[in-house]
Amino acid sequence: MKLQPRGYDKVERLLEKGVVIPNPLSLDIGDEVDLDRVSGEGVVLYPGCRIYGAKTVISARVELGAEGPVTLDDCRLGPSVTLNGGSFKKAVFLERANMGPGAQVREGSLLEEEANGAHTVGLKQTILFPFVTLGSLINFCDCFMAGGTSRKDHSEVGSSYVHFNFTPDGNKTTASLFGDVPRGVMLDQPRIFLGGQGAAVGPVRVGYGTVVAAGSILRRDVLADGKLIVCGAPNDLERDFTPHAYRQLNRTLVNNLLYLANLVVLEEWYRHVRRPFFAAQELGSHVYEGALEMLDLAKQERSKRLLAMAEKAPSEAGSSGLRLRDSVAAACALFDEEPPAAGRDDFLEAFAGAADGPTGGAGPGYIATIQGLPREVSAAGVEWLQQVVDSLARRAGEILGLAEAFTERR
Repeated sequence: MKLQPRGYDKVERLLEKGVVIPNPLSLDIGDEVDLDRVSGEGVVLYPGCRIYGAKTVISARVELGAEGPVTLDDCRLGPSVTLNGGSFKKAVFLERANMGPGAQVREGSLLEEEANGAHTVGLKQTILFPFVTLGSLINFCDCFMAGGTSRKDHSEVGSSYVHFNFTPDGNKTTASLFGDVPRGVMLDQPRIFLGGQGAAVGPVRVGYGTVVAAGSILRRDVLADGKLIVCGAPNDLERDFTPHAYRQLNRTLVNNLLYLANLVVLEEWYRHVRRPFFAAQELGSHVYEGALEMLDLAKQERSKRLLAMAEKAPSEAGSSGLRLRDSVAAACALFDEEPPAAGRDDFLEAFAGAADGPTGGAGPGYIATIQGLPREVSAAGVEWLQQVVDSLARRAGEILGLAEAFTERR
């Protein structure tokens, strides 16, 4: 009796499409996987791969499992993505993103072009802009990072770094911004460096060009650009623990509102600027849909965590006589509305005139197009996106009685 693994008929069809599978009997492919969403051009599936999920997309020149087994579940992979080993679920990887062995990348994660990590990296609800590099043995969940201009000039997180994203009270209103979206999308900002054997206690905001020394535990915002930060160990302390004290409640609310506003403008950027570049790629429309889904998941996650915290916080912390939870719910609802369009059409017109536009393999790609924009066009794009961030954050702040926190650009 000849035994064949589950889904072997799909393995045979992939071989017929031209997919390279060195050991076909070692693959496990779920019945729900749509082979029309798998390219036959240059794809390599090494032994031990497990591929599941009706939404899974494997674009041209993807390589899975070169250094260890890969489990892929409902992930969208752009061209030339390399996942060397680990588990990947409900995440999106854009062109030439790559991860080393032992990775665990979970839902809500979006790694843009050439973002990468070495071995044993854990991500969830994480957004990495192009070129961002993570070392080994890293937990970097619930955060956004941008900065840098190329694979030789990139934001970096040193090995054994932790983004602390869970409080003693069980809250995860801890999402951190390392950089920001309005400036970050132009791919021209100084890199951020987080030294190894260090950590950040979310939620923090960090400006571009900042260097945090190795071994430092960052517990505060660094809003100015270009700073060197060396954090020592905290002083010894023993006192009674007061649950749900929320001594920095306003700061937590402000940072979370700004994170949500940045997610909104990134979604706007995808819809109005990035979409044609995906359309120029084989299977790109599916990857684009996946990226928007990750951003929507990210907004849902941040709103859910804010509401959960508000239920535990003092009831009088809201504004206008509302309980804090009611105020937070009203503020979060703003981020699901149609964002203001001031400055958008002017930028898009200038962008169309300045960019050659995506033309598949014959024209410039996304990164070359953005980095080739005239300075005044880039500035107009930053202005448009920043106006959206400012408007949304200010309106949400007014609901929560925090309007003064947004009187200046953050």
